[in-house]
Amino acid sequence: MAGRYRFLSLIGLLTLAACGQLTGGGSGAKPPDDRMLADEADGANWPAYGRTFSENHYNPLTQISDATVGKLGLAWSYDVGTPLRADSQPLAVDGVIYIATGLSVVTALEAETGKVIWRHDPNVADSTHRTRMIPGWGARGLAIWKDKVIVGLQDGRLLALDRKTGKPMWNVQTLDESVDKYGEATVTQAPRVFGGKVIIGFGGGDRWARGAVSCYDAETGKFLWRFYTVPGDPAKGHEDETQAMAAKTWSGEWWKYGGGGTAWDAITYDPAIGRVYVGTGKGGPWNWKIRNPGGGDNLFLASIVALDAKTGKHVWHYQQNPNEAWDYNAVMDMELATLQIGGKPRKVVMQAPKNGFFYVIDRETGKLISAGKVDHVTWAGRMDVKSGGPVDRPYNR
Repeated sequence: MAGRYRFLSLIGLLTLAACGQLTGGGSGAKPPDDRMLADEADGANWPAYGRTFSENHYNPLTQISDATVGKLGLAWSYDVGTPLRADSQPLAVDGVIYIATGLSVVTALEAETGKVIWRHDPNVADSTHRTRMIPGWGARGLAIWKDKVIVGLQDGRLLALDRKTGKPMWNVQTLDESVDKYGEATVTQAPRVFGGKVIIGFGGGDRWARGAVSCYDAETGKFLWRFYTVPGDPAKGHEDETQAMAAKTWSGEWWKYGGGGTAWDAITYDPAIGRVYVGTGKGGPWNWKIRNPGGGDNLFLASIVALDAKTGKHVWHYQQNPNEAWDYNAVMDMELATLQIGGKPRKVVMQAPKNGFFYVIDRETGKLISAGKVDHVTWAGRMDVKSGGPVDRPYNR
């Protein structure tokens, strides 16, 4: 309930901020595409999970300031009326707010009045994949690409709706036995769109899933490519040379347990370099002595992985927690920026994951620039910038 009311408050603030700006549509009839998603100056729209490709969640509008914030009040409210959590990021394009709540129920609202334009319930509760209905896990968000609103469903489907009417345009099942042979993975992530493509991951690393991200054509739903964040059964052969490399960092029979490494939240597209950065999750099972009895780093658990956006091929990776053991996943939001470091501009990706450090990483090379503690940290003393890895404290396992 608390999550729902936090969401309602957010809707109210968006409406007030809209006065003369958001409701004005700003960009007119320009559709949400690469140009809009890359436009840092366009505060009239919030077309993606992090507003723009940079994922900085920053709006340049100035109508609300320290001088005017005291004048804010409730303009309207809307009861989303769906069970489960409502911790979704609303999107706003041309005076319309789009939300995904509960079991991926998508609603379009007039930003100025709160009037419902359309509402689509994909009836996930009636799905044949009911084992994926994890109590308390609601949709985290959606994506917009041109005339489509795209949302991931808890039963594993990726669904595209007509942005004006809410009518289904295509849907595709993103989970198969290669990643989810026991049928317990689930999709709650906000999809990301770029260059006519849509990419999605899933959760379930602690429920026998093998992590992966999959990319589809945003216009048709056609499958384009998939990258596995954890290697599979060596006896079946590896999908590519990257998987063969990663398998050398595992021991025992991890594939019987799935391995984990699911990418259930953070994905960021980099238009300047043409890459996608994927944040990966914990190991499955949590106890590394079961999945990795002989030791090893367990790539690509708790890592940021850079992929070629066109092909899905591995470019580089940075692992925050080798042989992850504490649910210190790296799926928190990632932000892109160009910072002056050592007197030179450097393209960086930044993240503050669960392990208590704030990372600044060169996004061209994957090399660690800095990693400072954000609070009291007991599992590691520091990050060694030269090696890029943690200096573990004694007996931390």
